Amino acid sequence: MDYANTILFKPFDHPKLSLSNRIIMAPCTRMMAEDQTISKESAAYYRRRAEGGMGLIVTEATSIDHDASSGYTLAPAIHGEKPLAAWRNVVDEVHDAGGKIAPQLWHVGATRVPENGPNPDVPAVSPSGLLSPGVESGVAITESGIADVISSYAKAAADAKAVGFDSIEIHGAHGYLIDSFFWDEVNLRDDQFGGPLENRIRMGIEVIAAIREAVGEDFPIIFRHSQWKSGHYDFKVAKTPQEVELWLGPLSDAGVDIFHASMRRFWLPEFEESHLNLAGWVKKLIGKPTIAVGSVGLDKDYAGQSIDTPEETSKRSAARSGDRYAHYSEFTGLERLVGMMEKGEFDLIAVGRASLAEPYWPNKVREGKTDEIAPYTKDVLKELY
Repeated sequence: MDYANTILFKPFDHPKLSLSNRIIMAPCTRMMAEDQTISKESAAYYRRRAEGGMGLIVTEATSIDHDASSGYTLAPAIHGEKPLAAWRNVVDEVHDAGGKIAPQLWHVGATRVPENGPNPDVPAVSPSGLLSPGVESGVAITESGIADVISSYAKAAADAKAVGFDSIEIHGAHGYLIDSFFWDEVNLRDDQFGGPLENRIRMGIEVIAAIREAVGEDFPIIFRHSQWKSGHYDFKVAKTPQEVELWLGPLSDAGVDIFHASMRRFWLPEFEESHLNLAGWVKKLIGKPTIAVGSVGLDKDYAGQSIDTPEETSKRSAARSGDRYAHYSEFTGLERLVGMMEKGEFDLIAVGRASLAEPYWPNKVREGKTDEIAPYTKDVLKELY
């Protein structure tokens, strides 16, 4: 297929965010930020992705200014003079290469292990002091603590805008703090932030509304969400399409411009009654642009297990023939992806682990050089390619 003439490389025109193509670098944690400060090497790493043709880069998750927001000393922060100056350098490098970039704003919630991160005397916070159903972690956050977190998100967004970012993404997925409020098995609160779904989404709504007030009406807000949680891949916040609308509709009303649906496999249907994935359902029900993500350009999952059918596995084995690149075009799923996008199911596609291995992924796809794309392996995580 001549991918250069497909929807992948058509501009994305939104009143608040115009992109040269539909391919986004997904946020991928790297753990290489000494003193929570992104490095010059990381700035060059992001620049390479801009040079490589990414329409938008979403950075690795970066912690907001709250004592319990980070669980890792090597994950970057987006507060303080030194970290913000370093992020300004990243933004300048990406812009100089013709790219656009958004930080992912993050509070780790109950996943925090205090001794592994900054502020080791501060416990993890979450809706009810639970990491997962029946597993305790830290303490239940107070209502005043929730207000502090909301203010910290707003400040982080305002600072991101001030240093030149083109947008921000709120991490509302994978069981981290905002997402844990959505999760009825760990949010056992009996106040305005717990109980029925309309209460469990309240914190997310207030974070978005505070950010919107802080950045103004014209600055784009992306919200990343997921059904699954780390270690709980079958969990669903929304068990029906109607619940998707109840969950994300009010977040849209609060100020989200683009929804980023995190899925483990972008091609899998979300509900039995339709072929649509989660991004497709959100676009259909909410009416806002959506980003899909999930195993684009990969043949293995995080555990190293094949993610394709037995037939595709056989093709892959035959194609390799000792060439580490030869297999790539056989099982990327790009034709399947293009078909879904050209039907209008979702608007943008995020490429995660595949983009860690190959900084020029979009350009090589556009130029028909998929056989030259470096494949992802776990060793890629050790370097900034």
